[in-house]
Amino acid sequence: MEFNHEPVMLPEVLSWLAPNKGGVFADGTLGGGGHSSAILKEIGSTGKLYGIDRDEDALQAANERLQGFPGFCAIHGNFHDINELLPEGVMLDGGLLDLGVSSYQLDTPERGFSFHNDAPLDMRMDRSAGMTAADWLNTMPEKEIASVLYDFGEEKWSARIAHIIVERRAKKPLATTSDLVACVDAAVPKAVRMKQDGHPARRTFQAVRIAVNDEIVPLEKALNDWIMHIRAGGRLCVLTFHSIEDRIVKHAFQKMQNPCTCPPQFPVCVCGKKPIAKVMGGGAIKPTKEEIERNPRAHSATLRVVERL
Repeated sequence: MEFNHEPVMLPEVLSWLAPNKGGVFADGTLGGGGHSSAILKEIGSTGKLYGIDRDEDALQAANERLQGFPGFCAIHGNFHDINELLPEGVMLDGGLLDLGVSSYQLDTPERGFSFHNDAPLDMRMDRSAGMTAADWLNTMPEKEIASVLYDFGEEKWSARIAHIIVERRAKKPLATTSDLVACVDAAVPKAVRMKQDGHPARRTFQAVRIAVNDEIVPLEKALNDWIMHIRAGGRLCVLTFHSIEDRIVKHAFQKMQNPCTCPPQFPVCVCGKKPIAKVMGGGAIKPTKEEIERNPRAHSATLRVVERL
């Protein structure tokens, strides 16, 4: 199986995650195993790495790639459910979450993630469960679609696109990626489309993908669950690729560092909430110009790191 995905910001991830010989780590978004392969080489034969992914194609490809590492353990599931997925009693020396869509998912037309190919409207990261993008688009109320496009895609033409979707699905259900692209083209004036950088449907596809896979709502809780599985001195590294997720990660990490809820005018803390982690690297860590030139998909990446206290 071809599951090629160049791991983004690999030197930075390894530097901040600091995998040690015999250490126990978890990669919550295994993908093709690029980051995991590098971590496994660092932790050696006595280390352990739990690789989690809800995409069964990713798990199969990673198993084939990483089967030579005795410490690798693949787990099918959503990293949001770390409390249920990680074996009882396991504490980690570090964790990694790469929240981007893999190159394989984007470049495999039948997955329905890309607006460049005509394919079934699927977009599910786990094809064994949940609604497809077609199911979602053909059943959600117009107001809900508009809200998702605006909130998750920051699409200025969200209301108009949602109206066109509902109007067209009444005549014939949306079934393919081309159907969705056609709705965007019909909703956004040609003069606006001509001036836009990138494909005019990219924000709509991003928003629908996020909704179908429920990527945003459980994220803050998941980050807090992950940090509780990391022992003191261990680190949680998170790679994001758009501003919505990055804001959630940023605020979640800030709360871990400063959870106090006392009013600013209080001279001392009385709420009793203590920091559980500290933000590392000064906040946002960005890829090098050299990496962006080599791998354009890294241009929007942001790495954030916290260290468990």
